[in-house]
Amino acid sequence: MGASAKRKKEKQKDFQKPKLKVGKAKAKPENFTDTSFKSKSIVLNQQSLKLSAPSASTQFTHHLSLLSSKSDSQRRDSLAHLTTTIASRPVNSPLPQPVSLLLPHLLPLTLDANSGVRTNLLKLLRALPESDVADHVGQLLPYIRAGMTHLAPDIRVSSVEVLGWLVEVAGSEVVSCAGGWVKTLNCFLSVLGWHTEASSKWTTSETKPAASFGKAGAKGKPQVKVLSVLAAFLDAGIGSEAIGDDDGDSDMDSGFPVRQFRAQMIPQTAVPYAYLNLFGKPRDEEGEMYETREDRWRVFEARFLAAVEKGVEGARAEGGEVGRASAGVRKVLVEARG
Repeated sequence: MGASAKRKKEKQKDFQKPKLKVGKAKAKPENFTDTSFKSKSIVLNQQSLKLSAPSASTQFTHHLSLLSSKSDSQRRDSLAHLTTTIASRPVNSPLPQPVSLLLPHLLPLTLDANSGVRTNLLKLLRALPESDVADHVGQLLPYIRAGMTHLAPDIRVSSVEVLGWLVEVAGSEVVSCAGGWVKTLNCFLSVLGWHTEASSKWTTSETKPAASFGKAGAKGKPQVKVLSVLAAFLDAGIGSEAIGDDDGDSDMDSGFPVRQFRAQMIPQTAVPYAYLNLFGKPRDEEGEMYETREDRWRVFEARFLAAVEKGVEGARAEGGEVGRASAGVRKVLVEARG
């Protein structure tokens, strides 16, 4: 058989119809591709088959428990969900959970290593009712001071921002609570590197001097934030409009013949007799409550005024944004002297 006859026979083979036998499947072509697949599933013995979604209160509690998750994204997303829930609630309606139950979950996040978590934490704190925050200032300040003296610069900046929010919503409570005046001032001087020999005598283990923010990589912007918050803090404590518990003396005789009628009224704070420290540990000069402007100015003038004035002059000499920010602190000092 020649080569041409062989090729002709092979071509005819492609057009020949194969004879199939009964019960035998058709042969698959040579270029056949198997596209079949098998799916695997996981079956839980106790899976929920409810059609209704969990309530908003249940979701709020669930996301609150996730704040202790090891995942940074989980903590960040849970904070965002809690903030949205609180901000979108009807006006004058109560929180899904009281602030006293929220703070134990929120406060440790002030020292979180993830910047996104700390940013969302500040947004959540700003969404809380101001009237509910004032009664928990003493619970917030230890975490804020720990963050202000942290080794990480970004955590120090975030803690200062939280303190700025707290002074904005409850300035008088911040400067008059136990340790709120002297200990916080120590933290400010440690952060800014303004401690002198006289002021450093008031430092404790809680307020160990930390490295200054400086200008490394941020062109002085962290220092500008610290100076602006320091100005607001000093204005709340020793500013011209700062008042203490002796407000209302001017209208002492307005209810004649009743004298000092404000002392007989129902207290407006949750712990009106905290200054007596009936069941607490003995306080030193740092942890004392300085409730009046005169008491705060006396302590500030004796221990911190020289250090702050020296630091303000140094910041003013730097010029730029830092110099402009120091002007706010200098203005408060001038008004306090007058």
